[in-house]
Order: sequence, then C-alpha cells, then structure tokens
Amino acid sequence: MTSSSSLAPNACSAASSKAAPTSFILPDLVSHCPYSLTYHPNGDVVAQESVDWLDSSCPELSPKQRKALHGLKAGELTAYCYHTAPPDRLRVISDFMNYLFHLDNISDGMMTRDTEVLADSVMNALWFCQAYRPTSALGKKQPPEELNAGKLARDFWARCIPGAGPGTQARFKETLELFFEAVNIQAEMRDAGIIPDLESYIDVRRDTSGCKPCWALIEYALDIDLPDYVVENPVMMALNQSTNDLVTWSNDIFSYNVEQSRGDTHNMVIILMQFHDHTLQSALDYVGELCRQTIDTFQRNRASLPSWGPEIDSMVERYVQGLESWIVGSLHWSFMTERYFGKTAQDIKKKRVVTLIQS
Repeated sequence: MTSSSSLAPNACSAASSKAAPTSFILPDLVSHCPYSLTYHPNGDVVAQESVDWLDSSCPELSPKQRKALHGLKAGELTAYCYHTAPPDRLRVISDFMNYLFHLDNISDGMMTRDTEVLADSVMNALWFCQAYRPTSALGKKQPPEELNAGKLARDFWARCIPGAGPGTQARFKETLELFFEAVNIQAEMRDAGIIPDLESYIDVRRDTSGCKPCWALIEYALDIDLPDYVVENPVMMALNQSTNDLVTWSNDIFSYNVEQSRGDTHNMVIILMQFHDHTLQSALDYVGELCRQTIDTFQRNRASLPSWGPEIDSMVERYVQGLESWIVGSLHWSFMTERYFGKTAQDIKKKRVVTLIQS
C-alpha cells in the first residue's frame, strides 16, 4: 500500500505577493480523472422527489435556504455516484444526501453543546427506528419532543433498513457517529478560535466530510453486505481513504471561495496559507496536486486487491466501481451544483478562473 499524502508543504514554493489577489485558477482535476461519468436513468425524477421531501419536511427553512436547497442538486450527485441502484434505493440514498448537506448547514456556526444535542437526536433515530425514545446518559437528557433532524433521520432510515444487511447497517451507524464526533471537535475549535495544524485537520476532515456513511450506502445500493474481513483489509481501507481524500480535498478547493467569504477556517487551503507560507494560488495548486496523487494511489491499490474467491471478488469489484463513480461524479457535480460557483459553474468549469468574493 502506498500513502496518498506524501507531498510535504513547501514554503519555498510560495512566492510572496504584496497585492491581495482578486481571482484564482482552479487546478484541473477533471482531466486527471480516468473514470467514466454515468448518470442514473431515473436520476432527475428521483432527485426532484428527494428535494421536495426535504423541502416539505423542514418548515423552519427560510426562503433563502429553500432556494439554496434546490440549487444544491444533491439528488443529481446521488444519480452520478449510485447510477446502478434500483430507483427505490436511489431515492433513499438521495434523501440521505440531501439530509447530510442539511446537517452540514445547520451545524455550521453551532456551539459545541448544540452539536451534541443534534448528534444525540439523530443517532437516537437510528438506534430506535420505530419511535422516539428519549434517553438520559452521562448527564445528557434528550428533550421530550424529538428534533426535526431526528424525525428526518427516522424517516429515511426506516426505509433503508429492509434492504441493508447487518454489516452495512452497522457501518452506516458507526461512521455517522464518527461524523458527529468530528463535527463536535470542529465546533470546539471554532468556539476557541483555533485553526488546527495540517495533520490534525486532515484527521478530523476525513470524518467531517460525511463520506464514510456514503461508502456504506454503496453496499446498500448494490444489494451486497461485505464481510468484515474484506472491509477491514488494508487495501480496501486504503481505497476507501483515497476516495474520501479526493472528494474531501477537492471540495476544499471548490468551496474555498464561499467559505473564506464567511470566515470559515475549516479548509486545507486556509491552513496552508496560515501555517506554511503559501499564497492563495500556491495553496490551491498544492491541494490540487494532493488530489491527483490520491487518484494515482487509488489506481495502484486497486491493482493490488487480493482475491477472496469468485463470489466475494464480484461484490468487491462492484463496490470499488462504486468508489470510482464517487470520484468522477463528485468532480463533475461540483460544477453542476450552485453551492460553490452559483449560476456561473459551467463557465468556471471550462475556464477555471474564479473571481474572489470580497468578505
């Protein structure tokens, strides 16, 4: 196995610049990706049903938030990444994808205690999927009335369980809990005004990305339930991590402009400028090179997968193709959604020049 993070920060690569930049150039990651882009035949219909589900289930959303929800196109991302799933399963996954972005939005800016309450509510819904059962543990008593975030989780999870194997269910719950733990760490750092060092950031970011539960849903989409000894194989774990890193770090590039405009520091580009003397452009180029390395590392590890016999190998092959779909699908979707580049996304995809939003 090879590591996907061998590139070390190089302060010498960052030429000093007295004038603040007004624009930057995106690394060309789409051209480096060797995988074919495929869209689910029912993708548009399911995407519309899914966004309508979240919209109608969240009466507290403001008009601005509703507009952002429809411009997000999380269902279209799902249609790229799970393009072989049966339509009913695609709908469940699409609902989770919309919900995951919703969690990300409502947790942004939360204080540590608030993120703990949110996490407890959602995990309660996954563990007690039939009905809300408020619990009290370690001095944390859940409210008598279930949070809307818990109700939404219970809704999609109840539809997911009948088609998800026990291993898939366990991996989904475990990794979603890791997501909340990492979000809590992020909130603690935000409360304290701390910008983490690069290694600490990467460690937390691999869970705040929310990618790991999505990998469990690849199994659900394919109607497979991988044995633990396969999931825990070092090569399989490396493939999962490379995919996570590619999706996460490329997202740091694509989301940088919006995040810097609102003062968000949970981004690798910002950390490289803060601690490693990078300019904005050299930091973006550095993260872009990391992304290219993760794709190359994924390819090398894919070629070294062991064999577990014809039946397991067939499941593994389909699962790894699911990871490939995530790599290529997420890159192209980033220029379809309005979340990062608004209505100009397709033009930016072609020219790769982004005007910096002045905060």
